[in-house]
Amino acid sequence: MFKILVKQELAPNIHLVKIAASGIAKKAQPGQFVIIILDEKGEKIPLTIADWDRKEGSITIVFMEVGTTTHRFATLNAGDSIESVVGPLGIPAHIDKIGTLACVGGCYGIAAIMPIARAMKEAGNKVITIIEARSKYLLYWEDELRKVSDQFLVTTGDGSHAPQGWISDRINQIVDEGDKIDLVFAIGCTYMMKTCSEATKPLGIKTIVHLNSIMVDGTGMCGCCRVSVGGTTKFACVDGPEFDGHQVDWDILLTRQKGYQDEEIRSLHEWESKNWRRIN
Repeated sequence: MFKILVKQELAPNIHLVKIAASGIAKKAQPGQFVIIILDEKGEKIPLTIADWDRKEGSITIVFMEVGTTTHRFATLNAGDSIESVVGPLGIPAHIDKIGTLACVGGCYGIAAIMPIARAMKEAGNKVITIIEARSKYLLYWEDELRKVSDQFLVTTGDGSHAPQGWISDRINQIVDEGDKIDLVFAIGCTYMMKTCSEATKPLGIKTIVHLNSIMVDGTGMCGCCRVSVGGTTKFACVDGPEFDGHQVDWDILLTRQKGYQDEEIRSLHEWESKNWRRIN
């Protein structure tokens, strides 16, 4: 069992959980993830490691309530325990001195981009961090990201935190103003990473995305997380999660992510019906 040390709601439906996991904390690197199981009957879900404390022996996860398991996870509190945490998994982000890079994040990716931005800053790069949300109330970790960035930009879809727009708009603005971006790291919802990659491709800016495809075992055995990159089938868990955004077949990925949509909706509805008192 893995004990929850800290539980916070960062924004509506977005939660931070710090978990005692000394073995994982000792080896965690930027860009890696864990697979958790809440209890002996729970499903396996992958979650990106947002931070770790090797001395304390803890890892921090920031997740968004989407399906039944993440809704169940959100009902737990500090002092509770979860059945299993496996990791770190996935190939770590490639950290090197490359010049100027933009680290962009949305939703859970606002937290997930933090270790990469910090490591790239420590490697001597100029780090421009850009985060987006539909509205101001969905933003979080602004102060934390400012500390690891040379330039920090925020954008919201409704303009409640000016300027109005999306990450792709900010990247185009930076380039139009004459600044050079050598590399973009993007983590967040699939649609955001897709539009970001589409914006950077004509600009000739290499773009790395962290794919969040459906995953079961995280070791390349089940094949559920397969994605098409450059016309070749890859497994997000062992070949990624880091891929060239210009080579990803986004249409196939978006279609595969909808494969169990009806079952997920039914599962969540049944769980909420049985646990109405608990969650209200």
